[in-house]
Amino acid sequence: MTGLEPIILFGVILALALNFVNGLNDASHSIATVVATKALSPGRAVFFTAICNMVGPFIFTTAVATTIGTAIVSQSGLTPLSIVVAMGAAIILVFVATRAGIPLSSSHALVGGLLGTGIAAGGLSAVLLPGWTVLGQVVLYGFIGAVTGAVLLGVFTSSFHEDIRLGAMLGAICGAALIIPVMMLAGVIRLSGLLGIVLFIFISPIIGMVGAFLFDIIISHLFKHSRQNHMKRIFQPLHVLACLAQATAHGANDGQHAVGVITALLVSSGILLTFAVPSWVILVSAIAIGLGTCFGGWQVVDKMARGITKIRPYQGFCAATASSAILVMVTQNGIPVSSTHAINGAIIGVGATRGKNAVQWRVVREMMEAWIITIPLAVVVAFAGYFVVSFALAAV
Repeated sequence: MTGLEPIILFGVILALALNFVNGLNDASHSIATVVATKALSPGRAVFFTAICNMVGPFIFTTAVATTIGTAIVSQSGLTPLSIVVAMGAAIILVFVATRAGIPLSSSHALVGGLLGTGIAAGGLSAVLLPGWTVLGQVVLYGFIGAVTGAVLLGVFTSSFHEDIRLGAMLGAICGAALIIPVMMLAGVIRLSGLLGIVLFIFISPIIGMVGAFLFDIIISHLFKHSRQNHMKRIFQPLHVLACLAQATAHGANDGQHAVGVITALLVSSGILLTFAVPSWVILVSAIAIGLGTCFGGWQVVDKMARGITKIRPYQGFCAATASSAILVMVTQNGIPVSSTHAINGAIIGVGATRGKNAVQWRVVREMMEAWIITIPLAVVVAFAGYFVVSFALAAV
């Protein structure tokens, strides 16, 4: 046990550093819209969201931490060394992305890191894959949702003499994405682990986009005779509250990454006999993500706040509310998702209400490319890093 103590201590420090850079990069998610609409000054926005990020892990369950520590890689692939290298790979990727102004998902960087080192340490069998029953349910309900969405939106677009094929295609994509969380809320499907993480890479931005789009349309209709100044007085404080709720949900989801890996580290070293999260782990992890948020990732903020589309206070409220609802739902189900995906999808949704030209699709495409490559890139970096570090330690 004595020989393991330095690496355990180093691992805990790395996990807290991971949460710090998480807050550094992900500060943009909660404050992007309030900065864009000038509902709060950047300094005040960062301060309040930092507090909410710290509070989040104490309000919600530790289901996300349990997923990170037990439902991605089996115990054969979770050694103190593999966990430390996985965190190191994730930190490097998130830090580089932050410097480049790219809103990379720290959730997926960590997941990819754990997969890469887990495979290196325990082989492909160490990866915990979903059962055929769950896969069959996802395929079946996804097909039903796609067909239903294609028919409904196809009929809707044809009634306005628009492109039926485009309408049917969009309907199929939205239908397939929306039916999965509906079935989860109904208790029909129970998603967890790697399958839930991968599916919500695509589902969360689509739900955010559709939800924010519809919410924007409803608000616009209800207040169509109101002046902009009147709407600003109503929705600016509501927008701030929605963003603080979003920050709290973000802390409860992303903030539990360090909680999960620190607990897994303690279990793998024999310090803990079962995966039971200690209170001090939650506390120090919350402080780390709060401090990271205080320093802010201003290049990422600028890209999300101004690069995607221009938004008004009521649209910021719609976007923050839609993304908050997504984060709360997946956190309760223990799915580590990217809050980047949810809020970006919501921002795109409110921007699209003013027409497709109101959204900077080049920026959206760049971010989507980063989302898709994050996990595979993290797997490769962590896999290679594990063997480099193992070789270096053996040579010492």
